[in-house]
Amino acid sequence: MDKQELLEQLVEHFRHPRHRHAIADADVAMPGGNPGCGDIVTIYLKVDDAGQVVAEASFEGEGCTISQAAADILLELVNEERWTLERILATDYHLMAELIGEEAVKLRPRCATLALGTLKAAATKYLRDRLRRDAGLEQVEEENQRFGIVTGEAVEQRSPGVDPRGA
Repeated sequence: MDKQELLEQLVEHFRHPRHRHAIADADVAMPGGNPGCGDIVTIYLKVDDAGQVVAEASFEGEGCTISQAAADILLELVNEERWTLERILATDYHLMAELIGEEAVKLRPRCATLALGTLKAAATKYLRDRLRRDAGLEQVEEENQRFGIVTGEAVEQRSPGVDPRGA
């Protein structure tokens, strides 16, 4: 695509996003932001029953044309190609130059890559949560709360200055 076509594509996706909505039963809702300019996106992921393929991805957000259009364009690709979580994590940020144009990425790199960074964080959170669940760590934390057991960094937060080893 030439520059004019890329610009028209950005404006079209900004004005008429196809994937801008919350997923009510999402497995992950991951917020992301660019404090420098105020762009924010929340990426929603619904993963298939096998826990490998994105069944649906969407976003909500506010910000500049580049950040919001890039999110919509990226999620269109993820949904159409049924990306795996592994593919999300392996995707290089250079993809955004292919999707929205090298000039847009060079001009506003944080805006252009916000959605991909947040998508990667959402995939990571899903995988970590699944590992915690599979290892039974959620049950351990619930029992710790029920019995008042404090472990890890929480010990130092509850008793500042006290050595948790009793030394």
